[in-house]
Amino acid sequence: MAAEPPTSDDHRLAADLARRAGELLLGLRARLVAQRAPAAVLGAEGDRQAHELLVDALASARPADAVLSEEGSDDPARLDAERVWVIDPLDGTRGFSEPRRADWAVHVALVVDERPAAGAVALPALGLTLSTAAPPELPPRRAGRPRVVASRTRPQLAARAVAEALDGEVLALGSAGAKAMAVVLGQADVYVHAGGQHEWDSCAPVAVAAAAGCAVSRLDGSELRYNQPDVYLPDLVICRPELAAPVLTALAAG
Repeated sequence: MAAEPPTSDDHRLAADLARRAGELLLGLRARLVAQRAPAAVLGAEGDRQAHELLVDALASARPADAVLSEEGSDDPARLDAERVWVIDPLDGTRGFSEPRRADWAVHVALVVDERPAAGAVALPALGLTLSTAAPPELPPRRAGRPRVVASRTRPQLAARAVAEALDGEVLALGSAGAKAMAVVLGQADVYVHAGGQHEWDSCAPVAVAAAAGCAVSRLDGSELRYNQPDVYLPDLVICRPELAAPVLTALAAG
């Protein structure tokens, strides 16, 4: 029998937890920067404290649900759970560790029947939390060449191939959440990733992007599935719906 669908409370919980973790991270970064803490300390403390906040809050609010976190130990019991929260307490740790950067995020998502059922992505440095509680409306496409977002620290041949096929341009951003939300906010048109990710990198961004009307898939156009035995989920496409066909065609050709 299929699991119960998420309730409105689940959507609101995802948004609230992402926002709260983001507020914690902003305060933490300000304190550690004032203390002249090294970047490694900023990153480690950010990962740890945001993880603890989210896990403790979920244990209180949803004690029967399983949790899969980038910063926690993987409990195989989640595979038998009907509801699993997939979280990335600090997506873009490197960007967070650089005090002037805003391209980092907090991901909170609920997976039901292997699919993202509710989710939120907080962009704390921008004062934004985008979620399925109040799905953002995809704005009209901007004039000019299509914009394809790619990693600022890793080579992204797939993104460059798509940009070339669309006669577009490549924009470099940090975290997966920041890149995905750039498409949702209309600042970019396509996010393609082929360099290796895990479920927590894409689950919440996919939930929010799909709720906003974006096309979401793997590079071959197949469906993204979560709460799998192997949490490695290396590739991802998030784009405006009218660009889905040419993007997938370019990827197949490349």
